[in-house]
Amino acid sequence: MSSRSQEVNFDGLVGPTHNYSGLAFGNVAATKHSGASSSPKQAALQGLEKMWALHEMGMVQGVLPPQERPDVRLLRQLGFSGKNDGEIVQRAGREAPHLLASAASAASMWVANAATVSPAADTADGKTHFTPANLSHMLHRSIESRITGRILQAIFSGDSYRHHAALPATPRFSDEGAANHTRLCASYDSAGVELFVYGSGQQGGPQPTKYPARQTLEACQAIARSHGLHPARTVFAQQNPQAIDAGVFHNDVIAVGNLNLLFYHEDAFLGTHLLRKELDKAAGEALDYIEVASADVSLEAAVNSYLFNSQLITRPGSSKATLIVPMECRESASVHAYLQKLEAGNTAIGEVCYFDLRQSMNNGGGPACLRLRVVMSEAQQRALHANVLLNEGLYKQLRQWVEKHYRDELAPSDLADPSLLVECRTALDELSQLLRLGSVYDFQR
Repeated sequence: MSSRSQEVNFDGLVGPTHNYSGLAFGNVAATKHSGASSSPKQAALQGLEKMWALHEMGMVQGVLPPQERPDVRLLRQLGFSGKNDGEIVQRAGREAPHLLASAASAASMWVANAATVSPAADTADGKTHFTPANLSHMLHRSIESRITGRILQAIFSGDSYRHHAALPATPRFSDEGAANHTRLCASYDSAGVELFVYGSGQQGGPQPTKYPARQTLEACQAIARSHGLHPARTVFAQQNPQAIDAGVFHNDVIAVGNLNLLFYHEDAFLGTHLLRKELDKAAGEALDYIEVASADVSLEAAVNSYLFNSQLITRPGSSKATLIVPMECRESASVHAYLQKLEAGNTAIGEVCYFDLRQSMNNGGGPACLRLRVVMSEAQQRALHANVLLNEGLYKQLRQWVEKHYRDELAPSDLADPSLLVECRTALDELSQLLRLGSVYDFQR
């Protein structure tokens, strides 16, 4: 692996309004735990523990801040008024708690949906490109892209980056970000193959019947064009509609790739054999594939355990990959048996590490949902003005920040408490100073 560029995992900090409102139709875990009480403090600390563990493994680890919630701007757009923001929140809680739940969602923690990122080695102008996801399919996520773009520009500033606006927020260009995007390469410095996975393609083609397809082919094509990707090294693949109907709402719930390895379930894609030939042709060499058979891990077990919503990393000095999986993979008999066989076998994955991310998992997001991957050169890392790359000092400060500002327990009905809005703004104001982001939130302007 080249030492000049590294893939940096930027994990989303879980926000103070982390709750189980069951907003994501098609997300089995979110629906299952709807209405239960959550622990924002425990959720944030679990996420931080994973970040620190990866840092200790020798990975470069970054953090991305949560968004302001409840989003009073949205509530005003929806016709709620009051003498102050607290009254607006209370009124929404009384009259339309389902709308308040959308305005208070902490789903921005899953930054795999924040944007699609193409590194400099892949783009025509030699710059790193960002396109925030419009997340237009669901109200509670569609409100993220404006502030996401502002945060990304605050962190990734300078001439080596190019920031695009989110795609038009219409069904035709529904875009869910890096959760449906994988980059395969020989090294992070070399030109890679960018794989875009869509659920909805050409009219008349196969479509899911139970749950919606959230990513469109046209959205993928538009991002590839705006990022200046070479057509010969860009591949578009369709999700298997049966997988979507089984609860695979994003491709990162059924496949994950890193460097020249793609780890996926046999039911992940339509036309897998042809896809592999296309990927090999685009890469100019045979890539490494690990296909998990349904006989070993059913689609249901894959979704319930989030086996594929894992992080695939290569630790410095290691010739084999490490798979970062949630603890639920150990609790599933078939998944655990498969992972033990995988770890003991002669494959490209040599190590499996289990993490407790129960709070995030209960809401439908595993290790891969929590991180946005950005290939950065050493020069780009040194040039960062924001204090977002994890070290021991920042890790301790973030833990203290969480302990100070977060509630131990939060029920969906608590979202109408106007003091929660004050708590969130106080916490984020302090965090933006700690991370040296400037005034990225509306309440700071």
